[in-house]
Amino acid sequence: MTTVGIEALNVFAGSCYLDVEKLAIHRGLDTARFDNLLMKEKTVALPYEDPVTFGVNAAKPLIDALSPEERDSIELVITATESAFDFGKSMSTYFHDLLGLNRNCRLFEIKNACYSGVAALQTAANFILSGTSPGAKALVIATDITRFMVAESGDALSEDWSFAEPSGGAGAVAMIVSDTPHIFRIDVGASGYYGYEVMDTCRPLPDSEAGNADLSLLSYLDCCENSFLEYQRRVGGVDFVSTFGYLAFHTPFGGMIKGAHRNLMRKVAKARPAVIEEDFQRRMHPGLTYCQRVGNIMGATTMLSLASTIDNADLTGPQRIGVFSYGSGCCSEFFSGVARQESQDRTRALEMEKHLDARYELTMPEYDSLLQANHAVKFGTRNALLSTDIVPQARTGNGRELLFLKRIDEFHREYEWVS
Repeated sequence: MTTVGIEALNVFAGSCYLDVEKLAIHRGLDTARFDNLLMKEKTVALPYEDPVTFGVNAAKPLIDALSPEERDSIELVITATESAFDFGKSMSTYFHDLLGLNRNCRLFEIKNACYSGVAALQTAANFILSGTSPGAKALVIATDITRFMVAESGDALSEDWSFAEPSGGAGAVAMIVSDTPHIFRIDVGASGYYGYEVMDTCRPLPDSEAGNADLSLLSYLDCCENSFLEYQRRVGGVDFVSTFGYLAFHTPFGGMIKGAHRNLMRKVAKARPAVIEEDFQRRMHPGLTYCQRVGNIMGATTMLSLASTIDNADLTGPQRIGVFSYGSGCCSEFFSGVARQESQDRTRALEMEKHLDARYELTMPEYDSLLQANHAVKFGTRNALLSTDIVPQARTGNGRELLFLKRIDEFHREYEWVS
């Protein structure tokens, strides 16, 4: 059977971040409850950053590393997002153009809340497995942003955002999917999926989210358990503790995956509290490391957790990683694959942790002022010229060329490269 998986992978998490503990204090939140979030930082999208800039900045190092022949072998570009700024035109067209890809290419977009990244990965993997175009590659870009805005009435920030504000991040994960999976070889056919209609969280308006946090937590736990049980039924001989060296879960916030892990360890492994905590630190914390610093990036979060796992795990020997993705509404999937030392060597060469360290830390006054400036790029903006005076300290490539949004002209977005 043809092998398939992720040939190359990179993360881009923006130009600036916020210390979420400082934010919690600034908002007067209950810090005792805040500790359960297991969050440290969150990327904040600037007005001149959008899902396209995040996605291109994640993908460009991967594309630049390809030979001309390899670049031309990309026949499929899939965007996974719930942050699109057009109901018809796919952001994949912007990616395709800005990355200079071959025009003999399929371009489309997938939306399914936070499940979209894995949906796009599996779609790309099945294109490769079909063998309809031997040697072809696919580019998958999962990109999402949370852009909070002050109400137009001018009222101060309301507590409606509560604990969503500290966890809502921005970022993108780019993946080249092919039959040479240097980063992550997918276990073909080893997948359990589970879904049903539930109104836990949604985006009924383009620039705002609504939902029931408690219902979302229960849906996540239900889907995590049942998608794993379906994986176990399909694959056979699977033990939750011994089959997977590491686990990479969709991470709305750290406390969510800790609860999901605890639920499975209690019900499936019949483990005691001390064993559960040791297992969480050993198998799940490597995947939590980057998520704690970026926040929830919706469709890209599961793959951010996978990137974090590969970067921070002990891969001196091959390790099977169990991956869980959940998207509100809802759809979920538990699947697996194998990473090895080569995987880590390649991801570490891209210095994703160094990128996180290089982001500019926003002050609280700077952050609050951004909430006003964000109206300049709200959904449906027809014309806008983006000011470069907004947090100019963040507008730097830190040694590399980065893409930023320059203007919107009759709905068409125009970008510029900045060193």
